[in-house]
Amino acid sequence: MTSFSVEEISQAVERHRPAFAPYEELYKHLHAHPELSHQEFNTAKYVANKLQQLSIPDLQIHTGIGGTGVVAVLRNNSNSNSNDGHNGPAGPTVLLRAELDGLPVHEQTNLHYASKQTTQDANDDNKLKPTMHACGHDMHMACLLAATEALTSTPLRARWHGTLVILFQPAEESGDGATGMISDGLFSPNSPHKIPIPDVFLGQHVLAARAGTMGMKPGAQMAASDCLKVTFHGRGGHASMPQFTIDPIVMASSAVVRLQTIASREVTSGSVEGLGVVSVGSLHAGSAPNIIPATAEMEVNVRTADEETRARVLASVERIVRAESMASGAEREPEIRRTLSFPVTVNDGAVTERLGVTFERLFGDGGSGEGGGLFRFCPDWPRSNASEDFGCLGAAVWDEAERNGTIAKDVPVNHSPFYAPVIQPTMRVGIDALVGAALTFLGKRG
Repeated sequence: MTSFSVEEISQAVERHRPAFAPYEELYKHLHAHPELSHQEFNTAKYVANKLQQLSIPDLQIHTGIGGTGVVAVLRNNSNSNSNDGHNGPAGPTVLLRAELDGLPVHEQTNLHYASKQTTQDANDDNKLKPTMHACGHDMHMACLLAATEALTSTPLRARWHGTLVILFQPAEESGDGATGMISDGLFSPNSPHKIPIPDVFLGQHVLAARAGTMGMKPGAQMAASDCLKVTFHGRGGHASMPQFTIDPIVMASSAVVRLQTIASREVTSGSVEGLGVVSVGSLHAGSAPNIIPATAEMEVNVRTADEETRARVLASVERIVRAESMASGAEREPEIRRTLSFPVTVNDGAVTERLGVTFERLFGDGGSGEGGGLFRFCPDWPRSNASEDFGCLGAAVWDEAERNGTIAKDVPVNHSPFYAPVIQPTMRVGIDALVGAALTFLGKRG
């Protein structure tokens, strides 16, 4: 299979980059109208309509996959003279992905397009919550729609062959959107969707770095995240007679302290395999000062960067929880339920190597074309212990925080109510990266 040279990719990105203004307005619309996980009905309809408005010949648009997922497929095979456009050498299949959902965060950016949305959270007893795109999914969607326009423009489409899959995924924040789409037959040949299985999956995330920076690394890029809900069962009673109770608050408190020893005493530090972060983010018990409750609920988050450590740390959490319950004389076993689970994000070495050549040409040493040194490429981006990437802000904010050594304090990260990525050059980098990445793997017509 003939591939594009990096020079050809660079020229294609420059020549076929769509006008920014419509996509900047599209981004602002998405930012102002976020929806929570599994409730992205208007967002899904909006992106599907935008795909239809591109009027791309032979583009198949599938909606409602895994709830609100949207997938567009363009088979652009070598035999352009075939009647249905689907004959001839199939070429590679490349998937580009963006997420649909926002977060239950009250926006405090004071932007003129700031979200004022409140949403009944169907995942939490329909509680009314402020809603915000605080993790960059609005930017991801805008970049993916723009990249779709570029890749399917008549001049550029005539130069590549293969299959392009454009996927808008619901419920990334709740951790079950991708699996929901797969369970709904996303790639099943027996489903009505019949989405082709990709040879390579490509996605992007905005994060807390200088705007215009592109980075990645081979291997583990982001940590796994597992959330556990633990219920300790004691025996309630009056605070004046604790001898007749089994106090679940003491039980849970002892477990909280003991859990902190997992990272310091059971995980080897100083290596990827040594990442093992255990945090107790929630502890609830009782409702009155003079009553010992019957139960206590604790929510635990575990972060790891490889499957062996992940299994070991999760086993240690369960061991400690059960041991503290037994030590307190509990008459009933504690309940341990996994409520959220993200796998380790691992970048394929060969794919990352090929992309590195493309991105070095597009963004290294200031980037190709105009830009005046605005763009940067980092081929060994540090692994993040987060399972969600961070937001991107203006260069001035970043530079000042870097000079003062207060980056972690001054630069709002993803899920912050002050999160507001600078639109440019963030959008340009996102669009160029998606187009360049796709062309790296799509075949070149002879």
